Amino acid sequence: MLPMALLIVVSYDVTDDRRRNHLASALKDFGARVQYSVFECHLELAQIDRLRDRLLSLIHPEEDSVRLYHFCRDCGAKTEIHGTGVRTDDPELYVF
Repeated sequence: MLPMALLIVVSYDVTDDRRRNHLASALKDFGARVQYSVFECHLELAQIDRLRDRLLSLIHPEEDSVRLYHFCRDCGAKTEIHGTGVRTDDPELYVF
């Protein structure tokens, strides 16, 4: 049986170009960029903790903002996309 992943939507507003680039690079390890400062990640609970820890190590909380929105598997499947863009899927294979 495959693990049940949650859909985590990450949005960010980072003031410094270098920090913003590092943050985007880190997010690519966890999910797919769906807009310039928005990523969708299908993650297990332990992966969410690793993502949070990594993001917190890259930002300056007094200047930057990062939001993680948690959606259940069924809620993520109800996402509507209008215009360009494709639905991100829960991967068939998980690497731990």
